[in-house]
Amino acid sequence: MTQIEEIERFVKPFYSKKDFMHDLSHIRRMLKAAFFLSKKYRVDDEIIIYGTYFHGIVHEKKSEIVDFLKSKGFSEEKIKRILQAAQSSRTRLKVFEKPKPRTIEDKILHDAHLIEGGETFLIVKSLITGTLRGQTLKETVDYMENNIIGKFKCYLPEAQKIYEKKEKFAKDFLEKLKKNL
Repeated sequence: MTQIEEIERFVKPFYSKKDFMHDLSHIRRMLKAAFFLSKKYRVDDEIIIYGTYFHGIVHEKKSEIVDFLKSKGFSEEKIKRILQAAQSSRTRLKVFEKPKPRTIEDKILHDAHLIEGGETFLIVKSLITGTLRGQTLKETVDYMENNIIGKFKCYLPEAQKIYEKKEKFAKDFLEKLKKNL
């Protein structure tokens, strides 16, 4: 069994309870973006991989994650770095709960979460998530304008360019959509 298969076997029960915009497909998109961003940096691939897989469960399943990592022989320091990277990747936590990304791995995971799925994905994910939450289209548009567009920043220059395009696409899309609501 590969490292990825082993991690996925561990996290699968936790992600199976999440909606389809936040399940393992979300993690795989993030991992793809993280590998893309990490190409030009010296990084610890294990922190990137494990941090990404624990991104959506790090707060609810922290003790299980720590036990899993200990069973794999990781040092306390490595476990701490993996947990920090996973926590740094979250965008919706309250400021006092979310550590500011410090290491290159933290910044890569944070930015990978924002750029996942490409230019159109901010719209797609928001519309689907709003529907899953029972919001009307207008409520989802309002939520996006008040809580998403212009609220996040990437740390890495290459991610900043990608996210700026993504936000511009979303703004233009929402302006056109609102004219017809």
